[in-house]
Parts: sequence; structure tokens; C-alpha cells
Amino acid sequence: MNIIEMAQQHPRREDPPAPYHGESRTSEATTERNKDRRKIKKLSPELRRRRPDHHNEPWPRRWWLELRDDSQKLRTTVQVAFLLLILWIGYEFHLFMEWGLSGGIAPYVERPPGVEGFLPISALMSLKSWMQTGSINDIHPSGLFIFLAILGNGLLLKKSFCSWLCPIGTLSEALWMAGQKLFGRTLTLPRWLDYPLRSLKYLLLLFFVYAIAGMAVPELRQFIYSPYNKVADIKMYLFFADITSFALWTILILAGLSVIVKNFWCRYLCPYGGLLGFFSLLSPLKITRNVSTCIDCELCSKACPSSIQVHAATRVVSDECMSCYACVESCPLKDTLQMRTPAPSSRPVPSWVFGVLVTGLFVAVTGMAMLAGHWQNGITPAEYQKRFQELDHPVYQHNRGSVPDYGTND
Repeated sequence: MNIIEMAQQHPRREDPPAPYHGESRTSEATTERNKDRRKIKKLSPELRRRRPDHHNEPWPRRWWLELRDDSQKLRTTVQVAFLLLILWIGYEFHLFMEWGLSGGIAPYVERPPGVEGFLPISALMSLKSWMQTGSINDIHPSGLFIFLAILGNGLLLKKSFCSWLCPIGTLSEALWMAGQKLFGRTLTLPRWLDYPLRSLKYLLLLFFVYAIAGMAVPELRQFIYSPYNKVADIKMYLFFADITSFALWTILILAGLSVIVKNFWCRYLCPYGGLLGFFSLLSPLKITRNVSTCIDCELCSKACPSSIQVHAATRVVSDECMSCYACVESCPLKDTLQMRTPAPSSRPVPSWVFGVLVTGLFVAVTGMAMLAGHWQNGITPAEYQKRFQELDHPVYQHNRGSVPDYGTND
């Protein structure tokens, strides 16, 4: 066989034209989007996912139908509602602090128990104490049940707390969305840097778990009933009210990194995210892809804020999946990308049902604590007033991770 015959049997595949010098990444992204649009336009109407139009409906009904059919509008609504709740709790706690710092001169406002949701170390210790002794302490009981509600969400509904309820997650998402609008894109770190950075949150989590796991019941009780733990929420408020320049710059740098890298804090540094990521591996509900109907448009992977290659997975098992439904919302095909259990006969979970499950589980666990009398702590206003006046005493300081010795009168 001569060279000509070989060339005829195996024609040379033409290489794509090289991009002209100076071609921008924006033009490349535009070209990819155009390819995706052409691929989708070729789909027959019966294969496309129907996107209902509710513009002709009356306003209240239109709003409800849009929440039912648009997962991202529903999730944003839940995020904003929960963020407003957190801000209201913060305002009530501010009024409580004004009363305490004024020596009782300012009007008394009851301390909101929800503030204990920002004391995860105390909650983790309370959980271990409860498991070992069978009793729930009355120092920060609501923090324990908020912690249990978050763990329940992680175990049953993956990291849904992070993308549906967490106020830090909401702010982080708002920052990278603002970054996309400002710069047209966000940065995706290379794998050799992304993987080591992602391990940081697990190292922080292991540090806390290891420190608490080795504590016996007497040590747990010593911390839980210590003067330091009793005013942990007050110390937290004072830390931010009189923040140091180092702490402020740290927060600003993290916020700046969250503008250019999606969910920088959540992805790389949040121990809560690491804990929920671990529990989410056991969750029965996962994003599932129908390989037989998928057209490999990769829109799901492009929409994923956690940079998961959804288009290459049959079931998304990744510990970074936050169940935000962004990938499902981006899929142009019917019955191709769904949240469901592994059972072949299982029905897909619509986003509005999932949203009800996320919020309902959280409300159910915290509501149960209220009904059982484990929501308010056992510290009286008189004791709080005494402790406000003693905050500079050594027993209220954090002595390099150890609890300072204290007496029965402290």
C-alpha cells in the first residue's frame, strides 16, 4: 500500500484554526455558549423541559407559582427570610447587651436564645455531655438543638443548610455573584491548589473534634458550667463590637477572596461545612443524572457553584454538593437531572418539596426544644447583671484553650 492509498483510507483530521493573537477568554466563553444553544435548539419539543410562563397570572398567584417552579427564586426567598430572622435576633441581642452594659439602666430586653446558634463549640460539648450523661444542660440548650437541626439536614438532605439557610453561606454567595457582575467571571483554582485548601476545613474540624473527644464528663461539666461559657455569647458580641484591626482585616480579606473565588470561606475554611460534607455522604437524597437522555451539554457543571463535574456523574456523591438545585435548574431536558433516592422506582423530589423539607426539619427540631422546655437557658437576669459587672475578671478569659479555675461563687 502506497502513501496515497493510506491517506485515502485514513484522511488527516483537520485541526481547528488557531485563535488569533489576543483572542479573549470572553470570546471563547461566548463561542461555547453558542455551541450549547445550537445543541439545545436541535432538541425536539417533547424532550425539552417545560418552563411555564406565569406573567398573565394575578400577582399573588404568580409569585407562588414562580416559587414552585423556579428553584433558585425559591432558595433566594428562603435565604433572605432566614437572614432577616438572624438580623432580628442580632437586634434583640444588641438591646439585651445595652441593658447589661448599662448596669440595668437601659430597658430590659430578654436575651434571644437563637444567638446560641453561633456557639458551635459549646453545642458540640453539650452534645457529647448529653450522649454520656443522658441529661441536657441549661446553659446553652438552644445551641444544642440548633446544632442537631443542622446535623439532621446534613444527614438527610446533604449540605442543604449551607445553601438554603446559613447566613454566612448567603453572604458568601452574594459576594461571588457580585464578583461575576463586576469582572464577568470568578476564578477557579487549579486542582493542585484546590485540593490542599479544601482539606483545611477538615483539619480544623478534626482539631475541635479531637480536643472534645478526649474530655471526660467532669471536664465537660467544668467547661459547660464555667463563667467563661456562660458569657460566651456576650464575649462574642464584644469581640465584634470592639474588633481589632487584625481581625477586621482578616474578615475583609476573606470577603475579598469570596468576591473572586466562589464560596471561598465555605469551600476551604468552614469547619461546619466540613462536618456537613462528611454527613452528606450518608444522605439518601442526591442529584441523579439519567445517562440515556443526557446530551452532554455540560450546562449543569457550568452552573454548579461548587465546581462539581455533574455531567460526568450518575449520582453526585461529592461532599461539596450543597443541594442548591442550580444544576437541575440549568438542565434543558425533561427527567434528566433530578434529586432522588437510589431506589429505581423512587420519585424525584421537586425543589419546592425539598425547600419545605429543609426549613421544616429545622423548625421541627427547634420547635420541639421549645415545647420540651429546652430553649431558654437557666441564667436569670440578676445573674446576668452580676456577670456583666465582672467581665474583666480572669475567670471570664479564655486561657489558651483551657478553662480558668473557678469557685462555687463564680
